[in-house]
Amino acid sequence: MPNQHANQYEYDVLIIGSGAAGLSLALELAPQARVALLSKCTLHSGSTQYAQGGISAVLNANDSIQSHVDDTLNAGAGLCDPDIVHYTVSQGAERIQWLIQQGMEFTRNDNRSDSGESEYHLTREGGHSHRRVIHAEDATGAALADSLTEQVLENNNIDVFERHLVIDLIVHNKQGPGQRRCEGAYVLDRDADHVKTFAARFVVLASGGAGKVYLYTSNPDEATGDGIAMAWRAGCRIANMEFIQFHPTCLYHPAAKSFLISEAVRGEGGKLLLPDGSQFMSDFDPRGELAPRDIVARAIDHEMKRLGSDYVFLDISHRPADFITRHFPNIYARCLEYGYDMTTQPIPVVPAAHYTCGGIVIDRNGQTDIHNLFAVGEVSFTGLHGANRMASNSLLECLVFAHAAAGKIQSLLPDSPAVGWQVPWDESRVTDSDEEVVVSHNWEELRRFMWDYVGIVRTTKRLQRAQRRIDLLHNEINEYYRNFRVSNDLIELRNLVLVADLIIRSALQRTESRGLHYTLDYPEPAPLAHNTVLIPESGQHHYYDY
Repeated sequence: MPNQHANQYEYDVLIIGSGAAGLSLALELAPQARVALLSKCTLHSGSTQYAQGGISAVLNANDSIQSHVDDTLNAGAGLCDPDIVHYTVSQGAERIQWLIQQGMEFTRNDNRSDSGESEYHLTREGGHSHRRVIHAEDATGAALADSLTEQVLENNNIDVFERHLVIDLIVHNKQGPGQRRCEGAYVLDRDADHVKTFAARFVVLASGGAGKVYLYTSNPDEATGDGIAMAWRAGCRIANMEFIQFHPTCLYHPAAKSFLISEAVRGEGGKLLLPDGSQFMSDFDPRGELAPRDIVARAIDHEMKRLGSDYVFLDISHRPADFITRHFPNIYARCLEYGYDMTTQPIPVVPAAHYTCGGIVIDRNGQTDIHNLFAVGEVSFTGLHGANRMASNSLLECLVFAHAAAGKIQSLLPDSPAVGWQVPWDESRVTDSDEEVVVSHNWEELRRFMWDYVGIVRTTKRLQRAQRRIDLLHNEINEYYRNFRVSNDLIELRNLVLVADLIIRSALQRTESRGLHYTLDYPEPAPLAHNTVLIPESGQHHYYDY
């Protein structure tokens, strides 16, 4: 329970992150546990809110679990774990039903026949052989977040802490080597500008991905890789960080901040065009616009560089106007704000960093290498996505692994002792910074050279150049962190620099092209597929051990 006097808070479960994974996990745990749910901004921020397409699940009689499995394995370019893929997709219909029970309203199928079709409208996206993406118009993530948030706020067993940014995990090593145990976290209250101590019997990282490590991204500003960085500092293995998915189609406009144009637009017939109006995707893949995202993004990148163009076009204006406005009301309205009418003209699009396929290594219950520390959602590495995530498998993964983690934590709670008082955060040897420009300058430099050197197409020389830059930034930021009081920007930059380092190191280790990792020096895939697993060296951990 909260101990306001000592500025300490004690709970059964501390959940760090308030997207689909964190919200659903909190709701499933609440009947048996006191839960603290931390959001670094508000409950309505984060990547889930911006997910447009939907959730992939087998809901039609003419579809099958095996077909969904095969499509996922094919998109993953030989690196998916087949057992995990089957485990995940086989629970799709059940997780969708759970969402409906929570008040989620999906778009219904107005033209349903008696041929085994779902009562809900299903769309088809890149890599899928069937229509199996259930959605709420073109704002599925927002509808999901709204329905779960409403349930969370009404639950007396869940305490919500908005604008609370976690600095680091509290990890003890009392039982000896290999027995590290997480017992909470140090958290910056962004409004009060002071650090709180949260103690918990179980801690769950549900903090999302790291898209903001790149200059152009579809992710919100909060996607700074915090959970991945904290887990690495605590001693967790991190896998496959070289596989950063670039969404092929984000709106190109100076004020749009890479607004995502859902893959469902291509699923409903949208065509990619060069500036002269000619189509080009069939030159790269027989599936055309519905090829997996890595292929489409590379094709667009190739054409942009070949022509010296800042963008290509996406055109669905050949479909009836009422069809477009009915299926994509939010995208249509947003494009109009920027002067583009997608019912009458093509819209300019460009690839942007979208999804982190790698992350913290977990088992099928969400457990990490550290006792009582779990991870769910984009922050984790499950083996589902392999070298390239198939469209709309991400929200499915959040729901399935949150459900699994909830079950595991519930089974462990009865025998898990309270963690009690933790040593508070110590600021006695630091001062206020008078050089904030260092943080802002390094932030911009990092994101730009990651885009230039560690983007859609890579070379060993570019990666080595990025590694030299990141080593210098690492040292500079760590020195800054040791001498000055923490701030929101410093915490996020510290995490971004570390995550960038993990991406570069992983990319340098992969001497082949596979899925989302494409290098001109090794353009072909190796005969044998393998995961890139980074292991913190002994003495490299920077957790708080008291």
